[in-house]
Amino acid sequence: MISAVAEMYGIHPQTLRLYEREGLLKPSRSEGNTRYYTEEDLGRLEFILSLARDLGVNISGIAIILQMRERMEEMQRQIQDFMQYVQQEVLARAQQQTDAARGALVPLRRPVVTPPASPTAASPSGTQSREAAVRDVPSRAREKRK
Repeated sequence: MISAVAEMYGIHPQTLRLYEREGLLKPSRSEGNTRYYTEEDLGRLEFILSLARDLGVNISGIAIILQMRERMEEMQRQIQDFMQYVQQEVLARAQQQTDAARGALVPLRRPVVTPPASPTAASPSGTQSREAAVRDVPSRAREKRK
């Protein structure tokens, strides 16, 4: 009920009505038109009050922040759904590959990737590698002094 919630949060009932009129809160209603606030509604009210009291955000700003928050939550749900889809696809394709390999007459060989050979003192083009150039810095400095 509106009076109980207003008293709980130390605000006037008209403030709750204003938040409802502006679309910031949407409590459910009984047949007798009494407002019922769920835990989700109360959490949203706490967020609204912290924006207004602690940060000094006006009602228009609060509405924009709430819309952005809802969009971000929706995008997060979409990303989670997409990640779940990708995981399922990867698993399904991996399963298909193992099933295909079991039925093969000739065993399938997967290519093995080897790291490139370590650089030598001089590259094929005749120039020094970076490591060799760094090692030779003191000797070059001695040659300049002579």
